[in-house]
Amino acid sequence: MNRLDDDALDLVFREARTHSRWSGRSVDDVTLRALWDLARMGPTSANCSPMRVVFVKSDKAKARLKPHLSGSNDEQTMAAPVVAILAYDTAFHEHLPRLFMAEAVAWFTASEEVAHVTAFRNGTLQGAYLIVAARALGLDCGPMSGFDNAGVDRAFFAGTTLRSNFLLNLGYGDASGLEPRAYRFAFEEACEIA
Repeated sequence: MNRLDDDALDLVFREARTHSRWSGRSVDDVTLRALWDLARMGPTSANCSPMRVVFVKSDKAKARLKPHLSGSNDEQTMAAPVVAILAYDTAFHEHLPRLFMAEAVAWFTASEEVAHVTAFRNGTLQGAYLIVAARALGLDCGPMSGFDNAGVDRAFFAGTTLRSNFLLNLGYGDASGLEPRAYRFAFEEACEIA
């Protein structure tokens, strides 16, 4: 089996950092489409694919988002070339006949709780794929949950079955704003082989 070389692993994981400062370089729509095309390929349970994304780029859209940001997140988010609102579709199961099989719809219509947990879990998983894909394409990321979900939902998803999950600032980072890397748990601290 093939594997990524060390340079690719450095780009995506070992050397990648969470950014809060951004260079003035913009992110074009072609890159955003390439980002989606990579992220959508990651596995989800029953291929349910509940993640939906609003790529906030315009000043007008950022003005709609700004009132719902918490504390210091305001400055870094408004400076980012793109803010991806990662959401999940609570009615994802309606698409299962096309994505997986028609019989699977009943798995989620019988229990609203099961449908919600599935949408949230798999939407979050797809959000992680989006981060990895962004890094693979040379973008820097700043994921965050410091915002008013209900406010964002009213501003961007009113009248829909979409619910916001987290925000992801995207662009080309300014490394001068990076702090030393925080500690990560070693294998022995967080893992067990049973």
